[in-house]
Amino acid sequence: MPKIGCRFAASLVLLLTFASGVVAQELPRAVPEKVGLSSARLERLTSALTEYVEAGQLPGAVALVVRRGRVVYLEAFGQRDREAAAPQQVDDIFRIASQSKAIISVAIMMLQEEGQLLISDRLSRYLPEFAETTVAVANEEGGYDVVPADRAVRLRDLLTHTSGIGYGGGAGEERWAEAGIQGWYFADRDEPIVETVTRMAALPFEAQPGERFVYGYSTDILGAVVEVASGLPLDEFLQTRIFGPLGMVDTHFYLPAGKHERLSVVYSASDDGLAPAPDPGGMVGQGAYVRGPRKSYSGGAGLLSTAQDYARFLQMTLNGGELDSVRILSRKSIELMTVNHVGDLLDAVAPGTGFGLGFQVVDDIGGRGTLGSVGEYGWGGAYHSTYWVDPAEEVVVVYFAQLIPANGLDDHAKLRALIYQAIIDDGGLNRRP
Repeated sequence: MPKIGCRFAASLVLLLTFASGVVAQELPRAVPEKVGLSSARLERLTSALTEYVEAGQLPGAVALVVRRGRVVYLEAFGQRDREAAAPQQVDDIFRIASQSKAIISVAIMMLQEEGQLLISDRLSRYLPEFAETTVAVANEEGGYDVVPADRAVRLRDLLTHTSGIGYGGGAGEERWAEAGIQGWYFADRDEPIVETVTRMAALPFEAQPGERFVYGYSTDILGAVVEVASGLPLDEFLQTRIFGPLGMVDTHFYLPAGKHERLSVVYSASDDGLAPAPDPGGMVGQGAYVRGPRKSYSGGAGLLSTAQDYARFLQMTLNGGELDSVRILSRKSIELMTVNHVGDLLDAVAPGTGFGLGFQVVDDIGGRGTLGSVGEYGWGGAYHSTYWVDPAEEVVVVYFAQLIPANGLDDHAKLRALIYQAIIDDGGLNRRP
């Protein structure tokens, strides 16, 4: 379909969606024992998370566990807003930060399936400013030299975070600071994401393409590629092609009217306890997500969502690209996304794991040293959220909190341990139909 036609069709879908009213869609529920988990053992998770709240270590959180497509655990803990004494609710909205990256990665794979791009394409095919790029290399004098990139950046480099593009750090960080492009928060920016991204092309990268795993703006750049390749603004593409079809009614870049009070407050942990986090640029209060310019759609860290919405997205991936008879991707695309593409580049910082196309993936359980399965994939967000999908156990886990920094809180590790100890079946060897 021509891009003008795509834009018209997408706008029509948006109009019909808002006109008809949208009701939240939930995954079906089951008693834990029906899908091989113990209700009594899951109570250990409830007790642990409650203790964190009562000890003043965790302001609030929502934990959700799905097995074999059915929700077996969905609980809210603590308070959404401690100062207002507002209890946390299971449908509260959270800043998911880097959990946005998986969604944008899926959008790129959708465009490949439609023939709009290939992940082997050069980035410059969509953003010509990246045709010739440079790298900042530290020198013996304590400064740095700017050298040409060894090769072109490709979309696959961006998906795997091996493009060499960080968050404005490295030897050439002063150049990024001068350009006003540092840090991952974009909600307060008064310019479209394509404009921000194209300015990055003239700045020196942290590493040569393919040389290292460098976490940074790669997925924000992919969001700009989605806009160019589809002919749609990123928010419109995601709403019409992913959020709407999957029933993710509470996932947005900026909050619509009527949802402001459901946005959880962000807190900071210190030795003195919890306090509302400092709020530069409307970063962590209601701030820019409510009252911002609403121009910058950050594919790398800009989305807001609920635990139930995000679980629907993850269940779609676990199902091989389909949910409730709606197909988003093919099974083969999901398979490609969830295997290691970076070799041993993560071993030094995350033993036993690699990175796929948008997800960290587990290659070696013993090497990682925590409960799970080979083939598990997931990631997390800056505000202390995390998620993972375990295809071997048919498990999806979403854990949302709003805490930055978390000051060494070990709730993520407890979450993992207490979910896996609750599995009581034999791994499907004698599963009933």
